[in-house]
Amino acid sequence: MNKIITISVCAMALVCIAGCGKKSVPVETLKNLQDAYNGESNAKARYEAFAVKADEEGYLQVASLFRAAAQAEGIHLRNHAAVITGLGAEPVADIKAPEVKTTKENLEAALKGENYERITMYPDFIKQAEIDKAPKAIRTFKYAMLAEAEHAKYYQEALDNLDAWKDGKKDFLVCSVCGFTTVDTGLQKCPVCSTPRSKINMFN
Repeated sequence: MNKIITISVCAMALVCIAGCGKKSVPVETLKNLQDAYNGESNAKARYEAFAVKADEEGYLQVASLFRAAAQAEGIHLRNHAAVITGLGAEPVADIKAPEVKTTKENLEAALKGENYERITMYPDFIKQAEIDKAPKAIRTFKYAMLAEAEHAKYYQEALDNLDAWKDGKKDFLVCSVCGFTTVDTGLQKCPVCSTPRSKINMFN
């Protein structure tokens, strides 16, 4: 009897060594990360196409904005991908052909998308990641959400005074770590992640 009990205890110990120390994958947060990765991948493709159209129509400053935003979305999808792979999954994106219209319509579509992400999508994803105790997911979602707020602000400014965004290119800074985007070329440190100016790139 004692021998049987000893074997059973040993078997339980082996099971615990194999699985007890292993963290469970936060299923809902992983799904949200994949959705965000797919969304950012498509946004990058759209903004690159929108920049070409803005150049064609003579809205050179709007083209600069779209190029900077595309760069930021690329940083977001890279950050999302790193968390996804860290959870043992593979990032997957289904990139659709962008629907390109006039620059005004493209700005309206971009503004709608950014507002959805910053007001609804990312706040919901952050809440779930907090429930799942997934700090790396929380961080990448917050980085994207704060950058999308800046994108929305500039899209609205361009829509409110589109003619003023025609002549010449406009300089934008994009943080290489979190994707924060600004026209403040005197910025010395990213206000979101404290990245130094040396790692904040200029686009126009």
